Amino acid sequence: MTERQTAGSKTFLITGVSSGLGRAFAAGALAAGHRVIGTVRRAEDAKAFGAADGAFALQLDVTDYAAVPEKVSEAERVAGPVDVLVNNAGYGQEGALEESSLEDLQRQFAANVFGPVAMIKAVLPGMRARRRGHIVNVTSMGGFVGVPGVAYYCGSKFALEGVSESLGKEVAGFGIHVTALAPGQFRTDWAGRSMDRAPRSLADYDAVMDPLRAARQAKSGNQPGDPEKAAQALLRLVEAENPPTRLFLGEDALALVAGKLEQLRAEMAAWDGVSRSTAYSS
Repeated sequence: MTERQTAGSKTFLITGVSSGLGRAFAAGALAAGHRVIGTVRRAEDAKAFGAADGAFALQLDVTDYAAVPEKVSEAERVAGPVDVLVNNAGYGQEGALEESSLEDLQRQFAANVFGPVAMIKAVLPGMRARRRGHIVNVTSMGGFVGVPGVAYYCGSKFALEGVSESLGKEVAGFGIHVTALAPGQFRTDWAGRSMDRAPRSLADYDAVMDPLRAARQAKSGNQPGDPEKAAQALLRLVEAENPPTRLFLGEDALALVAGKLEQLRAEMAAWDGVSRSTAYSS
């Protein structure tokens, strides 16, 4: 146990710690005296991350599903059993659905859904045996509210939200918590180098896509959310006795979700008769 670590310290496994929220999450956990296993894809990033006290670098691409179980076991042998898994690694794919290929969709789901599930399956047996643990899947406000121009991204985050909610109900009896952590816009490089953009090809979508793409690029680096404050929110989350199923981060996320809930209530009321008309007549 290092000087900063205490008897109550946890072992975090955080994917994608070389940049963005993942880097902030790792820094926050380390500063609080926890151990952090952080996944990176490049050897130079592994060297840099592993130099910090309490940090254990794990060179792993989460879409290499076959490598995940042994890599996670190897990391646990060095750093100790994982108490908290934070599935953070992923990226955004921008493009109108009609202009985006099926290969784009497959890559998006590989990184944002299948990779996180592979990580969950690697840590879950140990958590279940110990009857404790917390799985935090980083989704997005776009995992609850569909946004034009990022249909594949939103679809992947909607999927991870569904996986998280269902999994939480499966493992609640084992003392394992599952939370979907849904950030709004944070000052990271998500809209920069972490965004894949499908080429524009159909003029009919200019009125939708051109302003969205321009606004997203202009806002990159000026988003309202502070990654360091997101890291503090994560620490509060994993220390909570009764953590939420879903935690939104940012006023923009709360406003967008509130708007959708109002729309849902209005649509449900307007179509209530049709919804109830489908049962067998008694």
